Amino acid sequence: MIDLKLYGYTENEKPPLGLLPGRITEQQRELYTVITANGEVTAALTGSFYHSAKTSADIPCTGDFVFLRYNSSGPSLIMRLLPRRSVFSRADFSGHTAEYAKTVLEQLVAANFDFVFILSSLNKDFKISRITRYLTQAWQSGGQPVVILTKADLVEDIKTPVSAVQQGAIDVPVHALSVHTGFGLDALKGYLLPGKTAVFIGMSGVGKSSLLNTLMGQDVMAVKAIREDDSRGRHATTHRQLFMLPSGALVIDTPGMRELGLFGADNGISVAFARVEELFGHCRFSDCHHQSEPGCAVIAALKDGSLSRERWESYLSHKRETAFVESKADFLREKGEWQKSIAKFSKQYKKGPKR
Repeated sequence: MIDLKLYGYTENEKPPLGLLPGRITEQQRELYTVITANGEVTAALTGSFYHSAKTSADIPCTGDFVFLRYNSSGPSLIMRLLPRRSVFSRADFSGHTAEYAKTVLEQLVAANFDFVFILSSLNKDFKISRITRYLTQAWQSGGQPVVILTKADLVEDIKTPVSAVQQGAIDVPVHALSVHTGFGLDALKGYLLPGKTAVFIGMSGVGKSSLLNTLMGQDVMAVKAIREDDSRGRHATTHRQLFMLPSGALVIDTPGMRELGLFGADNGISVAFARVEELFGHCRFSDCHHQSEPGCAVIAALKDGSLSRERWESYLSHKRETAFVESKADFLREKGEWQKSIAKFSKQYKKGPKR
């Protein structure tokens, strides 16, 4: 018997008679791998589960806790998705599930984690603006962001990039490390505790799989070389998977993201840019647009240098993107509901009146 408490399960809700609790450790297309008291099982969603789901957020993802109907001779059936305490998602305009491609824009990455490890490599592709985007969505997720600057062996001056990230990452731990030399790895021990879950987020080639292999003490994920001309990587991880480290901590490794689209990130923006929004309360007018109004605290801060132009433009960019995505998502949801109602009417019309 496996103790699910080791996998972060808390018995806040007892499963109905005949159902077994479990945690999703992997998803491969329509099939899930779920750890249960009976061990790992393969599971699938019931047809009614898909039918009742209003958005992609209602579909289980790696890290979720579920109740399933156990089947020893074939795939078990996932019957219920338990409430999430945290979830990392991103805007997805293409739609990876055909059934929902026209109605949703949100793609879930992982659920039920304590820490969001934002990995960025200290190579030619190092960008503060990209880290800021990840931080915004991480604050929105409900987890504690932690910035991990990998490949520290590539630079002679570690303090400069660490300081640059810290300036825009208020109240966020920032660690530089190298899996090749072992530098900085001990700093992660305070997060990777038994029962705690961390999700690895970042672009391809930043060293997520290499770090996971090092923490596991064995090669559990393939590692691919990066391109020398631009330091960009290729996808080593092709799906999301949860691992238990020798320490008892849990890690969800995710595929690299070429771009991170913000989704429903208003709260995350308020946390990530808290000091920017604090200025709004000091403006002379409550409806200040922070453009040319007299007594504007933002304009004053930009002039005296206490607020950098780059930081302010980043804030505005995040707000514009979030507003656009939410507007687009609302439109597509309404369009989807309208199409459903038309299809339902058409089906009833074809049946004709009852005789």
